[in-house]
Amino acid sequence: MARRRALSLRWRISLLVAAVACTVAAGIGVSVHQVTKTRMLDEARGDTMERAEFVSRTQSGTGDPLFGVMLDPPNAPETLRKEVRKGRKVSVEASGLVGPVMWSGVPMGEHVLAARISLRDEYAALHELDVTMAGAAGLAVAVTVPLGTLIAGRMSRRLREASATARRIADGDLDARIGGTPRPGDEIAELSAAVDSMARALQDRLHGEQRFTADVAHELRTPLMGLATSADLLCGEEVAVGYVRDRVRVLSGLVENLLEISRLDGGAERADLFPCPLGPLVADCVRRAEVAVELRVGGAGLVHTDPRRVDRILSNLVVNADRHGKGPVVVTVAAASVSVRDHGPGYPDSLLDAGPQRFRTGTPERGRGHGLGLTIAAGQAEVIGANLTFANAPDGGALATLTLPTAADDDAT
Repeated sequence: MARRRALSLRWRISLLVAAVACTVAAGIGVSVHQVTKTRMLDEARGDTMERAEFVSRTQSGTGDPLFGVMLDPPNAPETLRKEVRKGRKVSVEASGLVGPVMWSGVPMGEHVLAARISLRDEYAALHELDVTMAGAAGLAVAVTVPLGTLIAGRMSRRLREASATARRIADGDLDARIGGTPRPGDEIAELSAAVDSMARALQDRLHGEQRFTADVAHELRTPLMGLATSADLLCGEEVAVGYVRDRVRVLSGLVENLLEISRLDGGAERADLFPCPLGPLVADCVRRAEVAVELRVGGAGLVHTDPRRVDRILSNLVVNADRHGKGPVVVTVAAASVSVRDHGPGYPDSLLDAGPQRFRTGTPERGRGHGLGLTIAAGQAEVIGANLTFANAPDGGALATLTLPTAADDDAT
């Protein structure tokens, strides 16, 4: 079953305002109706009872009508006659020939002395009052609901702006801010200020980490250059010399990778884009990677990219596949995309969910390393406006796909 879309905050508040307005209007209308009717009936009851009592005190019981008071009227309600014969003074509302009637009766010896008054005009006035109250309630709802919708719309718009800014921050735009001046009692403004404060703290922390990475890399570069020079001057034990040179090479590569990541994080990298054929570009990149690769080219087109950065991306992908996966490593070129696949255990779930993370090599079966190659590849892909995705092939093996902008796409823009 398809999942129903939830109502937005604006419509929820609007419906709530409408429900409250209708409930209040109905409650006030019913209350006014009941109070007015009760007072009307009390007045009619008091009037008829007063007349009946007055006649019972002043008349001898001849039965001549006086002030609408009659002795043993045949059309008096049976309930009234029974109660009066028990010696009680009673008032009863009943239906008459021309509408509702209020009867009041008092005992007079063995007889019933009763007075009545028509309630037709009173009920007509009560109906007019109900109509007036209904119109006023409708007008109140008609004014309140749009006003509530307007206020809810402003609240919803401010919350959407805050959500959009938070998503921009999550996507890497650390300069994004909601803005505005918080006011006492304005919870949305307080939330916006809290998000801005969080973004500033996050930005300061990330900039500190970037500066630390760059500083460490620069500090390591100088002694490493001296160590590399010293290694070249070593003589004697070839094994020891080879080992020292290998370690120097590894450390030098690590430092260069850290410097490149620092530049990528700081946004210092700028692409030099121009049209170039993808097939020959990939073939040249694979050749210079110095890794045994099975290259498959079919239907490659013209892409708008920076060849130097594509070479950096593909070399990292190929070396990662060769080092951490199993052969054969297959590079496939089709249209404007390049895929690099190995036949090893595949990428770990953490990489597929969150993308490459520096100094995280994933599962042990994918080998050792610093976890910087894929991070650099993803960063360089972002610089040239390409899309780099990571997946696992259905029949096993890690699969990285680089999709580049075509020259036609660049002309269209």
